[in-house]
Amino acid sequence: MVRLPLTPADLERGRRLGALLRRARGERSMLAIALQAGVSPETLRKIETGRVATPAFPTIAAIAGVLGLSLDAVWSEICAETPVSRSA
Repeated sequence: MVRLPLTPADLERGRRLGALLRRARGERSMLAIALQAGVSPETLRKIETGRVATPAFPTIAAIAGVLGLSLDAVWSEICAETPVSRSA
């Protein structure tokens, strides 16, 4: 299967997702959250840092569940419109 290159919008959504998960995790250890979600700590680290911009839905659903985030909240956060700065 050939994977299409990620668009700038894909990369931005990945950064937003990572930031949301980091905020929701707070002071909790990455290892504990990853183990509870059934993913590797490395996978969680890559998602949180934006290195995996398009993680699999079941992975995000599992992490969100452990963090107490609804999928609606995740969707709203990562798909929010980014304001475009315009030069005058």
